[in-house]
Amino acid sequence: MGSLRAPPETSVDVTPVTERASADRADEPQTSLWSTVREALHGSRRNYTEGPVGQAILLLAIPMVLEVVLESVFAVADVFWVAKLGESAIATVGLTESMMAVVYTLAVGLSIGGTATVARRIGERDPDSAARAAVQTIILGAIVALVISVVGVAFAPSLLRMLGASEDVVRSGSGFTRVMLGGNASVVMLFLINAIFRGAGDAAIAMRVLWLSNAINIVLGPLLIFGIGPFPQMGVTGAAVATTIGRGTGAVFALYRLVQPGRHIQVRREHARADGPLMLRLIRLSGSGTFQVFISTASWIGLVRILSQFGSAAIAGYTIAIRIILFALFPSWGLGNAAATMVGQALGAGKPERAEAAVWMAGLYNLCFLGTVGILFVWLSAPIVRLFTADPAVLPIATSGLLIVALGFPLYAYGMVVTQSFNGAGDTWTPTWLNVIVFWLFELPVAYWLAHHAGMGPAGVFWAITLAFSLLAILSAVLFKRGWWKRKVV
Repeated sequence: MGSLRAPPETSVDVTPVTERASADRADEPQTSLWSTVREALHGSRRNYTEGPVGQAILLLAIPMVLEVVLESVFAVADVFWVAKLGESAIATVGLTESMMAVVYTLAVGLSIGGTATVARRIGERDPDSAARAAVQTIILGAIVALVISVVGVAFAPSLLRMLGASEDVVRSGSGFTRVMLGGNASVVMLFLINAIFRGAGDAAIAMRVLWLSNAINIVLGPLLIFGIGPFPQMGVTGAAVATTIGRGTGAVFALYRLVQPGRHIQVRREHARADGPLMLRLIRLSGSGTFQVFISTASWIGLVRILSQFGSAAIAGYTIAIRIILFALFPSWGLGNAAATMVGQALGAGKPERAEAAVWMAGLYNLCFLGTVGILFVWLSAPIVRLFTADPAVLPIATSGLLIVALGFPLYAYGMVVTQSFNGAGDTWTPTWLNVIVFWLFELPVAYWLAHHAGMGPAGVFWAITLAFSLLAILSAVLFKRGWWKRKVV
């Protein structure tokens, strides 16, 4: 997949691993943490295949983490306002998010191929090939978005019923679902173009794009939900309209930045044409990546289906708990994205030992962060949930869910980084098979058994989530140590 030629450095770099690692550390002068932060926020022009590994991770991770911090703020703010509309509105968001999981699956799957290919070409110091890969990724995304939009607008009520929604939820929530699925192109483009920037090492641009998008979401959300000032009162549908406008604006801005002279990648007129062979290579790479993410997201849909048998209160409690959990996990995914970029570029430069060192260091940073957040969630789960709901039927479900899932945060920390690093190397099949084993063969059967046969109800579903992600982390680490990913050609 991708170019079959080896990077120039691979054939000539016979320096021992220890000497190359020392050279990497010595190539750049040591700078203060504050100056590193400022450089990361401004947008670093450095070559991430050289210099100290820890500093390179920070330069990539700081904007990537901040990029998703506002995304996590929006996820919490969105459900905060929707919760004011009652159980049916929260259930609508939860069920529609399960359908949007298909959109996220395809977008993330395509972005895996785009990120890995762009990162590898940048590591090989071939920005023209990186730009061509970016264009083919965007074309594929546009085709996928169009198909989903047509199906979503036409069949929104039927899709809600299929997921177990009550007729009350179908009546009040069909508009929300139509807008979210009909406007999915904004989501797909935002995912893909930001993934291209991240693979190229332009993490600061991706950060600014998502900040713009979500700032608009946060401001417009309550205005359109409640009809404040001159804005129409649209109820739960207003949340979908605000989201689509915000993400659409962000996607347009991202496209604008992609064609402007940049630090690491720029799409020019000569790149903007279909390239059949390259597109097919991206489809092969992204196809396995999409299947990988589909397995994971389909398991979330399965979990919602299990929970729906316990009523709208169970779905609402699950929705609130998961949104709060995402508040912590989004920054962790930022660290995983940084590790994936480092892996792709280091392999492109013929430095597999640098790639491995970056993954373990990013995992350690993530452990420090998620471990701290996990302790806070366990200690303060009830007060945190009460910020979002006082419903006596929803409160205990959301509280137990937050506490149970937070217990697995230390293992998630390494699991998320290692899994994304496989993808950064272009080894999409290893995490795919891991997802099959962990989520389909383990998590779903365990969730059903604990919820229904062990009599644990919704809490059984949350325990299954914790056990599954812990198992994924352990298996991923074992396979990563074997080093097969270092020999992947993209």
